[in-house]
Amino acid sequence: MVDIIKEFASKKIDLLKMEATEKSSVTVGTLSYLIIAAVAALFFIILLNIGLGLLIGSWLGNYAYGILIMAAFYLLIIIITFAARNSIKNKVADKIINFINS
Repeated sequence: MVDIIKEFASKKIDLLKMEATEKSSVTVGTLSYLIIAAVAALFFIILLNIGLGLLIGSWLGNYAYGILIMAAFYLLIIIITFAARNSIKNKVADKIINFINS
């Protein structure tokens, strides 16, 4: 009887190790994918903004103006985001709570 319990405990421990290994490998794989996608998206956004700034600058006859307009646009986004930070926090928290409870 004791041997059966020891064998059961050993198999249960092995099963838990395999499940933990599977979960951690899936998590690392997912994180790797997300990091690569985020870096690629970041480069895309940076290059797109440089291109838009240069395009606007060429329309205005001075590239610096285009870059400054793009910088002002992002400054405006930062100001709006800062002003609405509590609303954003509450909406995100509500979404997370609803997701967890559903």
